[in-house]
Amino acid sequence: MAPLLYRRLGSLAGWVLALLPLGLTVYFASLLPAVVAGHTVRHSAAWVPTLSVNFSFYLDGLSLLFALLITGIGTFIVIYSGGYLKGHPDLGKFYLTILLFMASMLGLVLADNIVTLFVMWELTSLTSYLLIGFYHSEFRSRRAATQALFVTAGGGLALLAGLILLAGMGGSWEISELLGKGEVLRAHPLYLPALVLVLLGAFTKSAQFPFHFWLPNAMEAPTPVSAYLHSATMVKAGVYLLARLQPALGGSEVWSAALMTFGLATLLTGATLTFRHTDLKRLLAYSTVAALGALVFAIGMVPLTDHYAAMGFATFLLAHSLYKGGLFMAAGAVDHEAGTRDINQLSGLFRVMPVTGVAVVLAALSLAGLPPVLGFIGKEVLYLASLQAAPVWMIGLAVLGFAVGAMLALILVVPFFRGKPPEEVHEGPPSLWLGPLVLAGLGLLVGLFPGLYNPLAEAVASAVKGKAVAYHLKLWPGFNLALLLSLLTVAVGVGLYFLYPRLQAWMAQDPIPGPENGYVALLRGLLRLAAFVERLLQSGSLRAYLVWVFAGLTGLVGLAFLRGGAVFWPGGASSPPPAQVLLLALMLLGAVLALRLRSHLAMVVGVGIVGA
Repeated sequence: MAPLLYRRLGSLAGWVLALLPLGLTVYFASLLPAVVAGHTVRHSAAWVPTLSVNFSFYLDGLSLLFALLITGIGTFIVIYSGGYLKGHPDLGKFYLTILLFMASMLGLVLADNIVTLFVMWELTSLTSYLLIGFYHSEFRSRRAATQALFVTAGGGLALLAGLILLAGMGGSWEISELLGKGEVLRAHPLYLPALVLVLLGAFTKSAQFPFHFWLPNAMEAPTPVSAYLHSATMVKAGVYLLARLQPALGGSEVWSAALMTFGLATLLTGATLTFRHTDLKRLLAYSTVAALGALVFAIGMVPLTDHYAAMGFATFLLAHSLYKGGLFMAAGAVDHEAGTRDINQLSGLFRVMPVTGVAVVLAALSLAGLPPVLGFIGKEVLYLASLQAAPVWMIGLAVLGFAVGAMLALILVVPFFRGKPPEEVHEGPPSLWLGPLVLAGLGLLVGLFPGLYNPLAEAVASAVKGKAVAYHLKLWPGFNLALLLSLLTVAVGVGLYFLYPRLQAWMAQDPIPGPENGYVALLRGLLRLAAFVERLLQSGSLRAYLVWVFAGLTGLVGLAFLRGGAVFWPGGASSPPPAQVLLLALMLLGAVLALRLRSHLAMVVGVGIVGA
C-alpha cells in the first residue's frame, strides 16, 4: 500500500506510514512485563510437515530488544525519509522497500525455526541490495549494492550449510530446542565445521574483519538507509545470530578465541580506517565497524565471565543503536541543509541548527563513552568483563579502539561550535531532527536512570548467557580499574583528536591494500572462469554438446557402479573374463569411431560394431 499512499498523500505519507512501525513498537512494548518475568511468547504453524519444518516464532529478552529497536527506530526512519527524500520520484518505491526490509528483519530476530530464520536472513540481503542501490542511475551505488549482496549472500550460503549441520547434530529444526543441547552439539564430530560455517555467515553480515569493507562502501545509499540498516538493524543481524546461538555453540575454547580475536581485529580495523576520511558518513561507517567488533568481542567473553560480558553486550547494543542512528540522521540533516558532509567545510552549525546540534552533542557523548549517557555505562561494563576474561594486551588494544570513538566524538561536535555558520543554512523540518533528538534523548534518559532498562537488560543477558543473570546497572560505578580505563580512553582520544589532521593526511596519501582487493581479484577471477566455461560448453556445436552429455552420463553411471559394487560378472567371477574385456573394448572403440568419424558410412560401421 505504501506507493499508493504516497501518490495520494504526498509529503504526509511518511507520517502516516510511520503509524505501522509505531503500532508494532507499542505491541512489543506491551509484552515487556511477561518477558521480564521470564516468560517466552511462541507461535508456530506447520509449513513443510513432511520435513518437520514449521513457520515458528519465539520471543524472549534478546529478540524483544531487537524487535523494539527495529520498530522503534524504524518509526523515525520512515518519518525521516519523507523529509530527506522529499520530491524524489521513487520515494513511494523507497517506502515499499524499507517496510519490506523491516518485515524481513523482524522475521529474522523472531524466528524459532532454522528454515524460517534463513529465509528471513536472505530477504534482508535482497531488500538491502535494493535500498543500497536506490540511486540506481549512479555507478557507485550499483557497485556498492552488488558488493554488499555478493558478500552477504555468499556468507548466507555458508550459514545455510552450517544451520543444516546444526539441525542434524541436534535432531531438531527448532532453535529453542537446539539451545538446550549445547553439550551434545559441542561434543559432536561436526561441531567445528558447523561453527566455522555459522561464523562465516555471521561475520559477512555484520562486517567483521576481513569482510568489513562492504559496509563503508554501502554509504552510497541514502542517509535513511545508512541510519537504519547500517547502524541499528541489518549489520547487527550477524551479532544477533551469534548471541542467539551462544548457549548452544559457546563454551568451547575455539568459540571464545575466534570471537574475541576477530572482534578485536574488527574493532581496531574500523578505528584505524577512520583516519582516512573526512566525510561524516564514512567516519560514522567505520565507527560502526568498530562497534560491531566490540559486540562480537563481548559475545566471545560471555562463557568466560559470570555476568559482566552478557550485561555489557545488552547495554552497549542499545547504546550504540541509539547514538549511531541519531548521528547518521543528524549527518544527513547537515548534508541536506549545508550541502556537504566534509568536516573541513563545516563550522558554526549550532547557531543555525540548534536542535540538530543538541542531538549531536548528546549522541557524541554516548559515542565517547562519557557520563551521564548510556554509552558510558555500556563501556564500563565491557571493561569490567575484559578485566575478568581478556589478557592485558587485548585490553590495551580495546582501549585504543574505544579511544578513536572519543576522538570521533570531538570531530563531530567541534564543527557545531567553532567558526562562523555558513550562509543560507537553517534548521531542517521536524522530520529531519525529530528522530536524532528522540534517540539521543533516550540515551541520556536511560543513562541517568539505568533502572528503567535494567529488567530488560537482565532478560537479554539471560538469553545470551543461557541462564538467569542478575546485575544492577549503575551510572556511577565507583573508583575502580574500569573507571581508570575509561579515563585513559578519553585522554588518548583527546590526544588523537589533535593528531588527527596529520594522521589523516598521512593515511590518505598511500592507502594500504586490504581485503577489498581480494574481493576484486576474486570477482575478476570468477568472471574469467565463467567466460572460459562458456567458451568450452557453449561452442555452438551439436557434436560437442552430445559428447559432454554422454561423457557426463557415462562417468556418473560408472562411478555409481564402482562405489556401489553393482557390477556382477558371469559365473560370479570377481573380475571380467578376457573375452568379456575384448568385447567391451570393441564396443567402446565402435562408440568412439561413431562419434569421431566424419564419413556417414564409417559412422554406420562404428554403430554396427557396438550392436554386434
